[in-house]
Amino acid sequence: MTQQIPYWHVDAFSRTPFGGNQAAVMVLDEWLPDDVLVKIGAENLFAETAFVVRDTTGEADWELRWCTPTYEIALCGHATLASGHVLLERDGGDAVTFRTRKSGILEVRRHGDGYEVGLPATATAPGESEQAAPLMGGNPVAIYRPTGAEIRYHIFLYETEAQVRALDPQIRALGELGNDQFIATAAGDPGSGYDCVSRVFVPGGGVDEDSVTGSAHSLLTPFWVERLGRNNLSAHQASARGGDLSLRLAKGEGGDRAWLGGPCVTVVEGTFLL
Repeated sequence: MTQQIPYWHVDAFSRTPFGGNQAAVMVLDEWLPDDVLVKIGAENLFAETAFVVRDTTGEADWELRWCTPTYEIALCGHATLASGHVLLERDGGDAVTFRTRKSGILEVRRHGDGYEVGLPATATAPGESEQAAPLMGGNPVAIYRPTGAEIRYHIFLYETEAQVRALDPQIRALGELGNDQFIATAAGDPGSGYDCVSRVFVPGGGVDEDSVTGSAHSLLTPFWVERLGRNNLSAHQASARGGDLSLRLAKGEGGDRAWLGGPCVTVVEGTFLL
């Protein structure tokens, strides 16, 4: 018998179709085999497909997992925002929580005319990325790496927004370094309306250039809050689709949280037949 799975295609961090970052959201009755989840991610061919199952532990409202077209990942911001959008619009309420396997409990709240997603904030410090730096190009003024155990992220700081927008990285060569996330960033130009801009490349994970990357902003939020000396920032990811985010850093006993805000729009709602 064909299994019918509720399916939504959401453009996250966008007010209108064709902007922001695409995510599929699929509501399951129970978990499918891991390899099937990845195959569905490959079939959808978005940067991420989010899968949710009702949480029975009492820790959260839902369990949440994410798959790229090639593998399951530990954290995804835009697909979490999209999942919150789908469930809050369907079920009502002001907030929804998700229990994840590697990123703890995540929450999506209504925020203004959109939503906010809270992700674990990741601190960075000056570091090296000897293989990737020449492949990114553009002569970054500094390189930063996470200070904790997670080493799959690289931040390349550039002097100007124009340098970030003009980058033409050697994508295939970057992909050969593994499924690392390569983040290019700079302060926004005066008068641009943005405090910071970025572009994000994850070719080893099947995403040459990501459209709007929540997980990257879990690093960029504390990075730019510290450098600019203030909270509540506006950010723009300068991909072809483009997307705008609000950023704020919240201190807490359980660790700092990066709260990323933005709207979502559903462009397809239907049934996935498995």
